[in-house]
Amino acid sequence: MTRFIDRFFPLPHYLSFDSVGFDISDQSIRFVELVRSNTTISLKKFGEEKIPPGIVSAGKVVNKSQFKEVLVALRKKHKFSTVHVSLPEEQVYLFELEIPKVESSNIRQNIELSLEEHIPITASDALFDYDLIKETPENYTVQVQAVPESIVSAYLAPLAEAGLTVVSLELEAQAIARAIVAPNDPRTYMVLDFGSTRTGVSFITNGTVSFTTTFDIGGATQTEIIAKHFNISMQQAEVLKRERGLLRSGDDKDLFAVLLNNLSILRDEINKHYIFWHTHPDEQGNSKPRVEKVLLCGQSSNLAGFAEYLSASLKNQVVQTDAWVNIRSDKDYVPDIPKDQSLGYVTAIGLALSSFIQKQ
Repeated sequence: MTRFIDRFFPLPHYLSFDSVGFDISDQSIRFVELVRSNTTISLKKFGEEKIPPGIVSAGKVVNKSQFKEVLVALRKKHKFSTVHVSLPEEQVYLFELEIPKVESSNIRQNIELSLEEHIPITASDALFDYDLIKETPENYTVQVQAVPESIVSAYLAPLAEAGLTVVSLELEAQAIARAIVAPNDPRTYMVLDFGSTRTGVSFITNGTVSFTTTFDIGGATQTEIIAKHFNISMQQAEVLKRERGLLRSGDDKDLFAVLLNNLSILRDEINKHYIFWHTHPDEQGNSKPRVEKVLLCGQSSNLAGFAEYLSASLKNQVVQTDAWVNIRSDKDYVPDIPKDQSLGYVTAIGLALSSFIQKQ
């Protein structure tokens, strides 16, 4: 899935025992380093490096030299050499395509001929990858992920200049899917990645991301609203949000009312995509599979009462995901990171897991 480098230049097996995932956003780089010993995968290192404002904006690297400086400091501090890197969903085009059944060596050529019908850039300016998701005696159905080459170059050049070898580039939503959906799980999930400045919505079927979008509503806004209303610090507001949030009992009723206007906009956007998924057929005219569960992750998903609030609207179970579901090969193993923090590292975990877990 969108592994533009790894697909063509796979890392030798003997080099793949330590794996680092870099989840790059406008504000920070969250990283996770996993290590494998025989059949056991465990957490070796995790952390976050802040990115000063204006260096990365809406998923685009605006200032390559300053971005390189952040990366150099991170590499020197943590001794990283090879990394798996996320691609910003705002800059990636994702669509399904039906093509005639051809030799596998000709699939890419067939996709390239149809590329400009589905994306607003020329085929020569795009990099793309695909997954085969269905086949009939006559046709293949493929899921295509395309990104402007300029976006990829803007990431790769500073990373290389900083001394970091990029093993793979991958869509955030697919990295999340690898982290929280067990390999070969055929069920359909809606995933909500509730971050600090934006929320990602994706639908995962059979381990593959079928749809993804983002909108600019994040948890930082709620923290600011609480701080202003109650005249408290941002730190105090964050604690209040996480511990009492949307509980709507006793003294919390005032807090619920303060948060409601902003969160109702987010709820309506989520609900709109949920309804659209269930009422509109896919590109082949077939009904989409029903969502069995809504999985909640992201650093702002610890808002008290948020899962219950969304469950009431969607009429489906909404749960905070388990970031370690595909790592706990040893039932007694407990990663050295609190559960509430781990929800903010799901993308980085999924990226790092790409060295160890492949869809069958």
